Amino acid sequence: MFGLFKKKTPLPTFAPLVTDMHCHLLPLVDDGSKSLEESLTVMEAMKETGFEEIRLTPHFATPRYPNDVNKIKNLYQKFCDDVEANKGERNLPRIVSLTGEFRIDDGFKGYADRNELLTYHFADPKRGSEKGLLLIEFSLNQRRMGLEDIVYQCQLDGYDIILAHPERYPYFGSHSKLLEQFKEQGVYFQSNILSLDGFYGEEAQHKAFEYLENGWVEFLGTDMHNVVYGEALRRASTNKKIIKLLETTEFENRNLATSINNVSNDNQ
Repeated sequence: MFGLFKKKTPLPTFAPLVTDMHCHLLPLVDDGSKSLEESLTVMEAMKETGFEEIRLTPHFATPRYPNDVNKIKNLYQKFCDDVEANKGERNLPRIVSLTGEFRIDDGFKGYADRNELLTYHFADPKRGSEKGLLLIEFSLNQRRMGLEDIVYQCQLDGYDIILAHPERYPYFGSHSKLLEQFKEQGVYFQSNILSLDGFYGEEAQHKAFEYLENGWVEFLGTDMHNVVYGEALRRASTNKKIIKLLETTEFENRNLATSINNVSNDNQ
């Protein structure tokens, strides 16, 4: 009888997000995971901290990672089979789709012209666009000329745009005019959870919270790469500011979650 009045065990920190929409756990295709075992270990940390499902987003970046889309699709299918065959008793999030993180560089137009831009869609039918949500990134070193024109052309071509980790670009300040312009154009922003915990330094951490306070950030992602990131995610899950943020802010991750909406329209 008295058990009815016991305090409920709190959900893991990132449970409100349900899905992680940015991670690099497809082995040996970019600077992310180097093996199946490493991916499995990292996925355990993701499940432990609250993620029910993940979407793989390998880099498509020229010249460093000029990945072939068809090859990546084949590797993705093999990876899903390997995870299922080797997970044993491990508690892992579901792998629900393959998308991509496309860098705006000299190779980007080729992917676009060949209709090879892998996207995801909002499970909420009231949201999304003709060709779905396209995750893009910029150079982490210097600003490319004409970024605004390329982003606008993608929108004209029927894509909704998510800009990955705007806080990590050193050429954008806390009150960047170009980022403000992107928001006026309807570009979504995805900040890295680890940025909020200082993993990338104080400047990125400060800007991440500034952009959140501006109301600019619709998505949070782990940008998970390896076991070091996995341990950092566990530490971030105890950060009181992050816990409070997730208790008071609703992010769009849930509208991507197949476990909530039972819908999956992503390009496979």
